[in-house]
Amino acid sequence: MRRPIVLALILGAGALGLGQAPANRSVEIKLATVIPEGSSWHRILQDMGEKWKSAPAGGVKLRIFAGGIAGDEPDAVSKLRIGQFHAASLSTEGLAQIDPSLRAFQIPMMFRSYEELDHARAALRPLLEKRLADRGFLVLNWGDGGWVCFFTKDPAPNPAALRPQPIFVWGGDNAGVELYKKAGFRPVPLASNEILPSLQTGLIRAVPTTPLLALASQWFALAPNMTEVRWAPLIGATVVTKRAWDQIPEAAKPALLEAAREAGERLKAEIRGSNEEAIARMKERGLKVVTPSAADLAAWQAIAEANWGDIRGRIVPADVFDAVRKDVEAYRANAR
Repeated sequence: MRRPIVLALILGAGALGLGQAPANRSVEIKLATVIPEGSSWHRILQDMGEKWKSAPAGGVKLRIFAGGIAGDEPDAVSKLRIGQFHAASLSTEGLAQIDPSLRAFQIPMMFRSYEELDHARAALRPLLEKRLADRGFLVLNWGDGGWVCFFTKDPAPNPAALRPQPIFVWGGDNAGVELYKKAGFRPVPLASNEILPSLQTGLIRAVPTTPLLALASQWFALAPNMTEVRWAPLIGATVVTKRAWDQIPEAAKPALLEAAREAGERLKAEIRGSNEEAIARMKERGLKVVTPSAADLAAWQAIAEANWGDIRGRIVPADVFDAVRKDVEAYRANAR
């Protein structure tokens, strides 16, 4: 029940192509992403690449391959591990392949606002970055993708209306499939590049995703009803393997980190606003926004919380789950 369609931004270079470059020659890094070319995420990465190119010690050349050429997120992480790619900007789906603690931000209906998300992320950031570092990855930045809701063939104001509609889940997400089934839904595990053809054939009739991704990928045209419920925030992080980072000239690293940090801040600010614009554009092209009643929202919250017990300790490590919940509860108490 926890994981939506998620955004993947994979940054890498061939294992034989990234060596220690002379001071006057730039290192080349190939960046692959499953997001469509020309999207906000893509443009921000292009801007980051321009800044990397002018870094000291010859800079770093960033080549971007959009549209999922490098494969789905689990595939990308596998390629990182064998050295075929060296860095990646991943959503929770990919980050959790490195360490399951990163699934903490995808707990369904745990967060009600961006303020709660930002507070919890700031509190957990040192712990999460250390766990990634222990597995050989350095975090370059954190980013956002908006709020995940449900895009469906038939209107689904409440869980009962969603249950008959086969819904996408990530291929290989066995725990997620079990949770969906336990709640009475019909999960269909697929790779993200199979979503559009599966909507066309009717293999799936529902996709949990953000408005911006639904627009960029044109999924909304085949699933034209958007349930206005904040199921979970879509977050991501750009990580680089320590092995690759160590090969970049020391003089270039501060500029690379600064450019990556700026890209993360732009992602957070620009993407959040862009999701509202995406909804407006989709409505012009036939999207129907389904607004749940108070009773419907209570039903969504109830079904989410009913699964928290299975998520804690099984999908999200118990200590991290408890830390997120404690932080959110404390924030709400102080906000009153």
